[in-house]
Amino acid sequence: MPLHVSIRFGFPPGGWCPKGRKAEDGIISSQYQLIETPSASYLQRTEWNVRDSDATVIFTIAPTITGGSKRTAEFAEKHRKPWIHLALRSSSHESPALILQQFITDHGVEILNVAGTRGSKEPDVWKFAYETLETAFFSEQAHPCSVQVSGFQFQIFSPPPPVDVQPVLLGLQAK
Repeated sequence: MPLHVSIRFGFPPGGWCPKGRKAEDGIISSQYQLIETPSASYLQRTEWNVRDSDATVIFTIAPTITGGSKRTAEFAEKHRKPWIHLALRSSSHESPALILQQFITDHGVEILNVAGTRGSKEPDVWKFAYETLETAFFSEQAHPCSVQVSGFQFQIFSPPPPVDVQPVLLGLQAK
């Protein structure tokens, strides 16, 4: 799961989660500083994460988006937010990380909502997302921005800040 990118590099997560902190695989730990939406609906969480970001990236294995990922794209359209779909099984020969970096640059993204297919439907999707995010944000050519990961938000710097510097998130940067 992309949240592990933030944990690996020591950035505190934050953002929206459904009421009751529910997730597909159980209850989201209170160690993650998430704000619960008034509803237990995944759709409200999804829409609010799209709404409160500058742009959205949707990760899938299959070349087409369906289900909740499709709704994410619809919310991006509704809120007039740019979005991009990165699929592992795409016909593109370009690096997904380079495509993502260019998307972020082209749209001046500071907060990127990261979404994707449920792990129960595409078990390898989070590995693909993790590797792409790690390459895009922590390589030598990484792009500095905030990244909101399907209900989680973490601050990304390039290069990572010195050990004595701890980024502080004071809530979402709503537009």
